[in-house]
Amino acid sequence: MSDTGARQRAYWRATLRLTAALLLVWAAVSFLPAWFADELNAIVFFGWPLGFYMAAQGALIVFLLIVWFYDRWMNRLERRHGMYNED
Repeated sequence: MSDTGARQRAYWRATLRLTAALLLVWAAVSFLPAWFADELNAIVFFGWPLGFYMAAQGALIVFLLIVWFYDRWMNRLERRHGMYNED
């Protein structure tokens, strides 16, 4: 087994773990506010029911944070595993 092959497998495993974790966060942010809408709407946040706020603004903020985090983490992984291509 070559060193390059082992590095590629380690890189792929790390990429899959990161993707799975971020997909779980995405699913939670997408579906949990709808599931708990009645309970969340009992809480008022800046004058709006929290369920509405999470659907209208909170989820979008989290989605942007997911993209930002993915970009930063993948650049780090690529450098660590010798696959970074600076264009």
